[in-house]
Amino acid sequence: MSKACREAERRVLSLLHGRKTRTHLRQIHGHLLRHGLGQFNQVLAHFVSVCWSLDKMSYANRVFDHTHNPNILLFNSMIKGFSICEPFEQSLYMFSLMKDRGICPDEYTYAPLLKSCSNICDHRLGQCVHGQILRVGFECFSSIRIGVIDLYVTCGKMEDARKVFDALSHRDVIVWNLMVRGFCKTGDVDTGLYLFRQMGERNVISWNSMISCLTQCGRDSETLELFREMLDQRFEPDEATVVAVLPACAHLGDVEVGKWIHSYTDSKGLLKQVVSVGNSLINFYCKCGDLDAACSIFDQTPRKNVVSWNTLISGYAFNGRGELGIDLFEKMMNKGEGPNDATFVGVLTCCAHAGLVEKAKELFASMVVSHQLEPKLGHYGCMVDVLGRSGRLKEAHDLIKSMPMKPNAALWGALLGACSTHGEVELAELAAKELINLEPRNSGNYVLLSNIYAEEGRWDEVEKVRDLMRENCIKKTPGQSAIG
Repeated sequence: MSKACREAERRVLSLLHGRKTRTHLRQIHGHLLRHGLGQFNQVLAHFVSVCWSLDKMSYANRVFDHTHNPNILLFNSMIKGFSICEPFEQSLYMFSLMKDRGICPDEYTYAPLLKSCSNICDHRLGQCVHGQILRVGFECFSSIRIGVIDLYVTCGKMEDARKVFDALSHRDVIVWNLMVRGFCKTGDVDTGLYLFRQMGERNVISWNSMISCLTQCGRDSETLELFREMLDQRFEPDEATVVAVLPACAHLGDVEVGKWIHSYTDSKGLLKQVVSVGNSLINFYCKCGDLDAACSIFDQTPRKNVVSWNTLISGYAFNGRGELGIDLFEKMMNKGEGPNDATFVGVLTCCAHAGLVEKAKELFASMVVSHQLEPKLGHYGCMVDVLGRSGRLKEAHDLIKSMPMKPNAALWGALLGACSTHGEVELAELAAKELINLEPRNSGNYVLLSNIYAEEGRWDEVEKVRDLMRENCIKKTPGQSAIG
């Protein structure tokens, strides 16, 4: 390579990794071509790496298509790029093309290839890649070991992941974390917890994975125990820890721990820097009934997102302060924040608590007309609740019949509850029968229908319900009302 070419290469590489790369990518490519570097694989590999860091792999692909003799370095860069940017399948095509051209893969080829299989969750294809890795003897490389386990974990194939894991002579913290996350993700929390306890080395990701899993499974007491253990072992919680622990505090009503977390996040600047932390604290205080604290955090949050608004609106609904939730919704609209499905579940629930039927109907209609949101089962359920609470039972039933989707048990249950409250026996009977059809093994539905008949003195019907329960081997749950 001439001195002029080396200088041009240095200049191009400097431009590629400069601050203004995104807006000048085409100009840099032109500079590369102008100085005769359009077929230099090393320069092109750098160019491709910048493209995938900017999510511009379609541009990289066009450049690659004009390359006469791509080498392993350029192929690897393309394969890695398509393991990060869609379409992920393209990395597999690149791998096939590379082999067709007689270029042998190296240790840097397989890790991104595995990641692509993981991204498309193709277990069978991943197994084929794993088989090739074993044949060429590359399984000893750390990035490949991690890639194989990540593939099986992502695809939920924990038996395969466990075989690879057990065969490893050296297991770093990344591999341990993957295994813990995998077992937790597939519902085997106890195995995940066992592996967590076996870890010789942990990092904050290890703690967060396990804490988050326990929270999601409703094992709130264990969540807080593990959180205290994390603090005792001098690990510093991050935003992911906080977001995972606060729901457990809310469910258990542990205000003391929740307030400590609030103070901690404030001292670390997390409250104002990370919007999910603020949202979690708003939710915590709402669930604990401290709306003043929830509002204070909401007001302090500098960059609110739609979840911030939804959380406080739903918090008002949860605490029976429907009017305040509707006011907040109006403020949200005035601020130009676009609502989503969850926003309307929250504000419609506020309408139910406030008894504002016409307002609820107006908001329900605005979902499609003003916000291009198709109502889902949850929204119809809210409207049935709104109408049912106000005694407009026929209207609620008509709404259920007009739905474009099949009503679920929650909808019929809401209608049944409203009918029982307002003494609408005929419609209650219909709702109860629908519930039995949807949940034939739920003894509570039979008991409700039996009680409806009993209140009307229709004892023959009561006996028919009891016979039906016996035929279907349905036993009444202890504590439920029974007749006769």
